[in-house]
Amino acid sequence: MTEQLPLKRLAHWVEHRADAVWLSQPVNGQWHDFTWAQVDDQARRMASALQALGCAPGDRVALLAKNCAEWLIADFAIMLAGLVSVPLYPLQSAESIDYVLRHSQCKAIFLGKLDEPEKLAAGIPAEVVRIAMPYPTIKAEHGWHALLAAHQPLAVGHEQTAGGLLSILYTSGTTGQPKGVMLSAEAFAIAGSRSVAELGITEADQYFSYLPLSHAAERFLVEMNALYSGGRVAFVESLDTFASDLRHVRPTVFFSVPRLWTRFQQGVLEKLPQAKLSRLLRIPLLGRLVARKIRQGLGLDRARILVSGAAAIPRALLEWYQSIGMTVCEGYGMTEHFAYGCFNRPGQVRFGTVGRPMPGNELRIADSGEILLRCPCLMLGYYLDPEKTAETIEDGWLHTGDKGEVDAQGYLKITGRVKDIFKTSKGKYIAPAPIEGEIAKNLWVEQVCLMGSNLDQPLALIELSPAAREQAREQVAADLAQTLAQLNAQLEAHERLSHFILVREAWTVDNGCMTPTMKIRRNVLEARFADQLGELDAKQPLHWQ
Repeated sequence: MTEQLPLKRLAHWVEHRADAVWLSQPVNGQWHDFTWAQVDDQARRMASALQALGCAPGDRVALLAKNCAEWLIADFAIMLAGLVSVPLYPLQSAESIDYVLRHSQCKAIFLGKLDEPEKLAAGIPAEVVRIAMPYPTIKAEHGWHALLAAHQPLAVGHEQTAGGLLSILYTSGTTGQPKGVMLSAEAFAIAGSRSVAELGITEADQYFSYLPLSHAAERFLVEMNALYSGGRVAFVESLDTFASDLRHVRPTVFFSVPRLWTRFQQGVLEKLPQAKLSRLLRIPLLGRLVARKIRQGLGLDRARILVSGAAAIPRALLEWYQSIGMTVCEGYGMTEHFAYGCFNRPGQVRFGTVGRPMPGNELRIADSGEILLRCPCLMLGYYLDPEKTAETIEDGWLHTGDKGEVDAQGYLKITGRVKDIFKTSKGKYIAPAPIEGEIAKNLWVEQVCLMGSNLDQPLALIELSPAAREQAREQVAADLAQTLAQLNAQLEAHERLSHFILVREAWTVDNGCMTPTMKIRRNVLEARFADQLGELDAKQPLHWQ
C-alpha cells in the first residue's frame, strides 16, 4: 500500500497549498470559501470538541445533513479524533435513523440542513449528543461556531492505519433492515488515489456536490477524488437554487443518477421539442451552436467527465446526451467496495455497459451468471453480522447479487439482479431489467417496474414524467400504446406484457417506494399493486389509475 491515507493527504495539501480554496459553500446566495488551512483548523477544533464531549477512539459519530462544507469538515474532525463516522441519509425515515444509531451505538451526531427536521428528530435517541451545523436543523445542545470558538485545534491527530475502521456506511435497505458496511482507511485511499490517476483528474478540476454524501458513490467520487486530486468542491444551497448554483460553478467533473439525467433532458425538451432539436442538430454549424447553448444552459459546458451511476441508465438517454456533445460515462459499484468497481473511461465508452474494472479490481462471472468482484477496497465486513458477511464474501470474492456478462474487450454488462428474476404462472423465468430499459426509452416514462411473479404474463407499473402529466392524455396514451406494441413484437411469447399500469402517485422515499439512494423497492410496489390486478381489462392494455 503506497497510497497516502486520508489524513496524510489532507496534511499534504495543508503543507503545500494552505491558502488555496478547497470548499465553496453558498449561504443566502453568497458564496463562502474555505482554504485547506481553514478546513484543517476547523476540523482540528471540532476534533478537540468531540474528545471534550466524551468521545473516545473507536466511538461512532453520525452525520445527518444535506451536503455542505461542514459535512466534509465534520468528517475530517471525526477522523482526527480517531472516531468512526456513520453517515445517515437526509431522506431517511425516523425509524431507520433510530435503528442505525442504536445498531452502531453512536455517541454523537452532527445535524445539518434537512427538509423536515422535526419529523426526523424522533429518530435520535436521547443519549446521543447533538451538534448543530450552522443551518436551521434539529434542536441540539451544541452549536458549530460555539464549539469551534471554545476549543483549541487538536495538536496531534489520530494516526490512521491502513486496516483501521474509518466509516460504517449503512446500505439503503431495498429489502429489510440496512446493513452496516465497515470500510477501512485503506479503502478510501485506494479508491481516491487510483481513480484520480486513472482518469487524469488534477487540482484544476471542479466538483459540484449535491447527491447525498452518505452514499458511497458521492463520498468516493466527490470527497475522496477531490481530496486526492486537490480539486475544488462547491455545494448546492437548496433545491430551488440548484440550476443557478450549477451554472455558477460550471463543474469539470459531474456525477448524477439516471432519474436526474432524465429530468435535465425533460427540462431541455420543454423549451425545445425533440423534433425541432433534431432538425437543428442536423445543420452542421448551427447544430454545434445549439448543442453548446444547451450545455451552457445546464451549467455543464466545462464538464469533461460526466458520470452516471446508482441505477441503470437507458441507452437512448445516453445517445441523446451524446447528440448534444455530452458523453455520459456509466459506472458500477456497491457500498461493499466503496463504489470502486467498473467504469467507462472518457474516450473509451461503450454504451450499454458499465465499463471495465478499475485498476486493482478482478471481475468474473459465476456459473449462475452472478457478478463476482475481488477488490482492494473490499469492506471489512458487515457490522455485527458475521453470518451475512460470510454469505457475501467467499474466498475473497464479493458476491454482488447482480447478474452480468463480460464481452471480449472486458466491458461488463449488467443483465439484472439475481433476486429480481421472477417466474410466471407458466413456469418461465423473466429478467426485468432489459425489458424495463426498453420501456424507459419512451420520454413520457419517469420510472418503470416490471412485475409478473405467478402471473400468466408480466406487466409494467409506470410512473409518468412531469411533462407527460401536462400533455393531453390521448397523445401520451397513443405513444405508450405504440411502445407496448413495438416491445411485445420483439419479446419472447412468455415475456410479452399484458398491460402498462400508469400509476397516480409518484414513487418517493417518503411513501416507501424508493430507497434514499433513489432505487425502486420492488417488493413494496408489488405488494401495493397486487390487489389491483383483478381490475384489469384484458382488452385495454393501458390502465390509468
